[in-house]
Amino acid sequence: MMDDEVVRRSIEELSTVLAETTEKEWIRRFLYDLLTPSEIREIAGRWLLVREIDRGTTQREIARKFSLSLCKITRGSRELKKPGSAFRYMIDKLKE
Repeated sequence: MMDDEVVRRSIEELSTVLAETTEKEWIRRFLYDLLTPSEIREIAGRWLLVREIDRGTTQREIARKFSLSLCKITRGSRELKKPGSAFRYMIDKLKE
């Protein structure tokens, strides 16, 4: 099992290479190569729920529409509201 420091360094390296990559197609292909189909669906679902919360969709409506757990949705909502939220930053970047 990887220790926390190895995980941190790997995420740091991935963050760096993604930040330096300007071609969406390569990033998309990289994510599909890196992640399993199940992981892709999981990440897409988490992004979807954060976007829906940002649009004002209620948590219960998100759960019903997309068959997502209220626990996941509540976590996403809480993260979105935090000061300095990375979710908020990314959603705002998307809106630019």
